[in-house]
Amino acid sequence: MELKIAVLAGDGIGPEITKEAIKVCNAIGKKYNHKIIWTYASTGAIAIEKYNDPYPDETHKICIEADSILFGAIGDPKYDNDPLAKIRPEQGLLKMRKKLGLFANIRPTFTFSSLIDKSPLKKERINGTDLIFVRELTSGIYFGDRGRKDNGDTAYDTCTYKREEIKRLAKKGFELSMKRRKKLCCVDKANVLESSRLWRETVQSMEKDYPEVQVSYEFVDAVAMRLIQWPNTYDVLITENLFGDILTDEASVISGSMGLMPSASIGNNNSLFEPIHGSFPQATGKNIANPLAAILSAAMMFEMAFNLKEEAECIKKSVEKSLEKGIITEDLAQNNEKAFKTNDIGDFLKNLILSEN
Repeated sequence: MELKIAVLAGDGIGPEITKEAIKVCNAIGKKYNHKIIWTYASTGAIAIEKYNDPYPDETHKICIEADSILFGAIGDPKYDNDPLAKIRPEQGLLKMRKKLGLFANIRPTFTFSSLIDKSPLKKERINGTDLIFVRELTSGIYFGDRGRKDNGDTAYDTCTYKREEIKRLAKKGFELSMKRRKKLCCVDKANVLESSRLWRETVQSMEKDYPEVQVSYEFVDAVAMRLIQWPNTYDVLITENLFGDILTDEASVISGSMGLMPSASIGNNNSLFEPIHGSFPQATGKNIANPLAAILSAAMMFEMAFNLKEEAECIKKSVEKSLEKGIITEDLAQNNEKAFKTNDIGDFLKNLILSEN
């Protein structure tokens, strides 16, 4: 099978972790006889410096011509520390999501048995956690009207949702629930926000189409608490853009490190796969970043974009074996455990994949 994949390595540790994901993908291609064609493009701070645009037209053309997109990370402290900057790397991410129609962000949170003691939460609270957030990506407060008034002393950001935007996102959540434990939680703030009331009203109207799914409705602040108290009680959660952005980062620490969790951004015609962590500029160029989230994002790509479930499972099982053998980076190393380098992880997984029948 021929697979055309666009690579947007981005900023910070993005190029380092993406390199290891590509290394693993090439091993899968060799093992299962797939021809993978990689095409590279710029986004984020590196694209601003080159094109004065964090998501230039050249990059967009490469993305729409690809079968799927493998993304690294975006962000640069030079822009974070300048509140007056007119162009920011993160604007490229928002622009890309909008232009590619990537309206649903799918973020799993799960635990590895060999790493259960590395979580900051008690073992009995997180054991068996296997949940998925489906976050709306192309509307809400990040895309609403914003500005300043009163000579710049008052600022506003507007959260706006259309019913059809909620329906298409909720449909993804219901469909995922049907393939899993048939439990769906709609996360909102319907006791205060009108946009949340539209979310709840819309999802309630869809329940009749999925009679097997047990649907619950919880306020975002309650979910923020329960994610720490009893995360293993959740299955699929759907929510709006801002709530999802915050809650998924909170959920990511359950596994023990943000460097472990993958994600997918899905539209009707395009798909993008990326680790959930940021560009981690402090680690750039040091060969210490954990590439497993990027590698597991590649596994999601094989499964969701190409329907190659055996290949995806091969990557996931190889990652589990590497963790069981203590092949970990410094973010997971404790009590004088050996910390391996970023490229060591990719090399180990590549060799493991190619050595097994």
